[in-house]
Amino acid sequence: MPTIESLLQSADLPDSPSARLDAEWLLAAALGKSASYLRTWPEREVSAECAERFAAHLARRRQGEPVAYILGRQGFWSLELEVAADTLIPRPDTELLVETALQLLPATPARVLDLGTGTGAIALALAAERPAWQLCGVDRVEAAVTLAERNRQRLGLRNAAFVLSHWFAGLAGERFEMIVSNPPYIPASDPHLQLGDLRFEPQSALVAGADGLDDIRSIIHQAPAHLLPAGWLLLEHGYDQAEVVRTLLVSGGFEDVQSRLDLGGHERISLGRLP
Repeated sequence: MPTIESLLQSADLPDSPSARLDAEWLLAAALGKSASYLRTWPEREVSAECAERFAAHLARRRQGEPVAYILGRQGFWSLELEVAADTLIPRPDTELLVETALQLLPATPARVLDLGTGTGAIALALAAERPAWQLCGVDRVEAAVTLAERNRQRLGLRNAAFVLSHWFAGLAGERFEMIVSNPPYIPASDPHLQLGDLRFEPQSALVAGADGLDDIRSIIHQAPAHLLPAGWLLLEHGYDQAEVVRTLLVSGGFEDVQSRLDLGGHERISLGRLP
């Protein structure tokens, strides 16, 4: 029978930028073990059944399918979340939204809205860190709302709820101390949409018109009607969109407008406060 190390060495993932790590995650899943188990016991033999399961995982990865979709889960902040093809895969850069939100509001009772919640990643991370906050996550895709609710229940977070709504459509009369969003922001013509993991993710969660800013414009226009006085709006956007998003925020009546850098040194989120 093959060993853990021999399977990892023979794993063929030529188009993956993180081939060894991908193989470790996929083999760990096939074995029902942690990645650290593989490194601790590389000489352990692997059953034929597990080896076949690993081979099936590798075949899907060679076709470009993201590891998160193959495994059905993805880490975000301090949480492990269920993911599915109906939702965007949570990414480390989006943790900047969580970090900034935690800095801006005290740990006292507040209502916070997560627009386009997907897996519920942002809302659930904030709910976990701030038990006194009440989080509301909305998404226009019913399967995403159902998935976010499953994540909430599994994590046992009672201070979050998820609602079917296209942006603010289902929130008439509701106001919040803060609104956060990782909306679609990729231009429709961007060639990256046909490459790598993006090919498998829902286009509706990625693309926003010719310049990628249609949804951001809509959110900035509608947000003041749903923010309390001195309420904050935080938006993730593309690496080269910060200047125009700041301009949109100022034009929308926001003050203290600023941008924050992601892990790669790019201006990844912009924010503003109502007077």
